[in-house]
Amino acid sequence: MKCEWVQENILLHIYNELPDDARYELEQHVARCTECAAELKATRQFHATISQFPVDEPSPNLVAASRMRLQAALETTEQGGFWQRLIFDPGAWLRPIKLAPALTAAIFILGFAGGIGATYQVMNGRNVVSPLAPAPTEASITGIQSIQQQPGSSQISIRYNTVSTQEAQGSLNDQRIQQLLLFAARNNYNSGVRMDSVDLLTQTPNDAHVREALLYALRYDSNPGVRLKAIESLGAYVKDDVRVRDAVLEALVNDSNPGLRAQALRLLEPVRADSSVRVVLEKLAEKDPNQFIQSQARNVLAQTSGID
Repeated sequence: MKCEWVQENILLHIYNELPDDARYELEQHVARCTECAAELKATRQFHATISQFPVDEPSPNLVAASRMRLQAALETTEQGGFWQRLIFDPGAWLRPIKLAPALTAAIFILGFAGGIGATYQVMNGRNVVSPLAPAPTEASITGIQSIQQQPGSSQISIRYNTVSTQEAQGSLNDQRIQQLLLFAARNNYNSGVRMDSVDLLTQTPNDAHVREALLYALRYDSNPGVRLKAIESLGAYVKDDVRVRDAVLEALVNDSNPGLRAQALRLLEPVRADSSVRVVLEKLAEKDPNQFIQSQARNVLAQTSGID
């Protein structure tokens, strides 16, 4: 056994991720090789040191943004490469599993649970959550399938997935409905569902959690239609809420959609005398690549000069 292989797999050994035969060989080699023994000792000491520090949980915004970026990347990835590797080079995707028994066990458990869930869904069909049922936790939700509002009514029906598809029904003021709408606005991979969710959330923008979700959609959603709905609902708060004003300014400067930028510029007109707004408008009026935005920024600045 070569020292290079041992040093590459020392971390797997410390985390008990090596198969029994590889672990035995590594231990036998370390017993004979002083250099590798020193490397193993140093790595163990380092692991013991970092284990003393608390692990910070990622913020919900970071997790949701990462999921959206991952989904966007998956949607633009060539699908043939995966199937070619699966058919012609099965060893390429089996090798990591071979070196990680814990991962193998996790995959087996998830597969077993998925099989049970699929069987349960087939046998029982769609599950409708009772009005008295507790609100679902975000960690248990894997995605939102659809959102529908009954015509002429405040009743909303949301189909969402855990292990199997479930459905919750209630009014917009229902805590379970609000929680599912907030989840859909931040985490769902279907842009149409995110659009429906944001559309309903715009009816209650005074709620702090709802406004936070709308701000998140404006900043991070990959669909321009979702971002446009969010900014339209936030317009009334540009004057009194600094966070909303900053988000609209950020959209004006950075958003890739010209229509949304134009809407942001219109929403900022009532606060055009604000110093931060004025600085942005001056930059846009000077050298923005979009001629319409540049012209409109100059017009707003001219109106501001009249006020001064």
